[in-house]
Amino acid sequence: MASGIVGGGGSLSEVYSNAKRILLRARDGIERLESASLMDSSDLTSAVKRDVTEVQSLCSNMDALWRSISVKSQRDLWRRKSEQVGEEAEYLNQSLEKYTWRNQRKMLEAREREELLNRGSGEGAHILQIFDDEAQAMNSVKNSKRLLEDSYSSGVAILSKYAEQKDRLKRAQRKALDVLNTVGLSNSVLRLIERRNRVDTWIKYMGMIATIVILYLFIKWTR
Repeated sequence: MASGIVGGGGSLSEVYSNAKRILLRARDGIERLESASLMDSSDLTSAVKRDVTEVQSLCSNMDALWRSISVKSQRDLWRRKSEQVGEEAEYLNQSLEKYTWRNQRKMLEAREREELLNRGSGEGAHILQIFDDEAQAMNSVKNSKRLLEDSYSSGVAILSKYAEQKDRLKRAQRKALDVLNTVGLSNSVLRLIERRNRVDTWIKYMGMIATIVILYLFIKWTR
């Protein structure tokens, strides 16, 4: 029984060495696939797939062999080695599947683009033109939004200036009335000044309303 286990351990070493050699070749194939062209990748993909499948088959053999080892320390050692090979094979298999998916997607996109460009009556060019028009429209919307924000800021600043001027005019009016009352001007002159002040006030309000209307019309036009 013991001699059989030793013999099994030697056979297990050969299977393990063979699996590691094939893993190295498959890993190199994956790296070469990343830099290969779409036309040259088909044969290399098939070769890597065969190597991964062979390693997975060797892992099954290793699994059966290490279970037959009676010495626990050796059995645990080969179990870990077998699991490591299996994990590496699974990782390469996933990498190959991801590459295959990306490759198929690239080929599909290239074929769809070629169909668009070759479609009759200029339909493909028309679709591409639609994409370009949409991109230009988005840029126009961004520029209009920025211009609207600038116009809004300018309007707020103008209204603030109007409010400051209104306060200054009121203070100036009070001072002027005080001075006029002091020098004893007639009531008719005072009424004339007040009427002129009301006219100025109306002009000021009309200017504010006109500014608001212009901003409103500009907002509707940009939308």
